[in-house]
Amino acid sequence: MKTKDLTTMALMTALALALSWVERLIPLELLIPLPGVKLGLANTVTLFALYRLNLPAAALILTARCLLTALFSGSMTGLAFSLAGGFLSMAVMALARRSRHLSVYGVSVLGAAGHNCGQIFMAMGLMHSTAILGYLPYLLMIGTVCGLATGTVCAGVLRAVRG
Repeated sequence: MKTKDLTTMALMTALALALSWVERLIPLELLIPLPGVKLGLANTVTLFALYRLNLPAAALILTARCLLTALFSGSMTGLAFSLAGGFLSMAVMALARRSRHLSVYGVSVLGAAGHNCGQIFMAMGLMHSTAILGYLPYLLMIGTVCGLATGTVCAGVLRAVRG
């Protein structure tokens, strides 16, 4: 791995970590009274990495962000949810990106849905119950809006970097 690539990945990890912390300051639950709902700002970095770098780099950035967030917050349960949602999201986005019919917006929305499903699957495993599946339709509706928002941010950054 080249020094430039390693430096780029470290900067992107730091940006994703910062966005994750900024997101905690946004009181989204006042608008959407569902526990755990977030915009997914840090996912913008993962999406950008998939478009500008490659899947292994995006996976390293995602893993580092999740581990560092868990280390700083002290939440190992949060780590499980972040990794489950993050890796399913990234896998879905990597597959969706291959489609000529999907733009960065569609890839982002599908990634948000993947994240929601990953977290629901983790919750089902931890709770040993399928009752949490009733929460999924609400998460998917909100995830669609949030996925469009992160896709819009990523599209803008991609345009700025290309230009």
